[in-house]
Amino acid sequence: MVNVHIICVGKLKEKFFADAAAEYVKRLGAYCRLQITELAEEKLPQNPSPAQIDAALAREAAAIRAKIPPHSQITALCVEGRMRSSQELAAKLRGSVWGDGAAKRLVFLIGGSYGLDEALKQEAGDRLSMSPMTFPHHLFRVMLLEQLYRAFKINEGSAYHK
Repeated sequence: MVNVHIICVGKLKEKFFADAAAEYVKRLGAYCRLQITELAEEKLPQNPSPAQIDAALAREAAAIRAKIPPHSQITALCVEGRMRSSQELAAKLRGSVWGDGAAKRLVFLIGGSYGLDEALKQEAGDRLSMSPMTFPHHLFRVMLLEQLYRAFKINEGSAYHK
């Protein structure tokens, strides 16, 4: 069973996001060992300067790096990442670096309101985008969980994907 670790900047505060995430966490339990780590988002002033944003992202990146286990395959979730269909995500999960046992853990990184530090994105082995549109990072966590669940269901030949 594959180990999946999602490292998120920011905590789920809204009950509807937390409920949706909890449902997919429960469903994913049959397919993977899932861990979700929530990290505090750096506090910024109302209208932060680019330098303040960069400094906050660098501090968040340091906190993220501290939580990444050794021998992990890291995927950064970012708008400039590669878009994949659900079937492509399932194939990647099933048959490539993710599925061949080379990595002991799949780690997905979700940034906060200002995204992820550029250096951290460069360090990731893969970048994934769900859309060129911008989504709240709390909703994005639910979307990632659903897509992981969908990928596992595709791989088992389930009708869920239809």
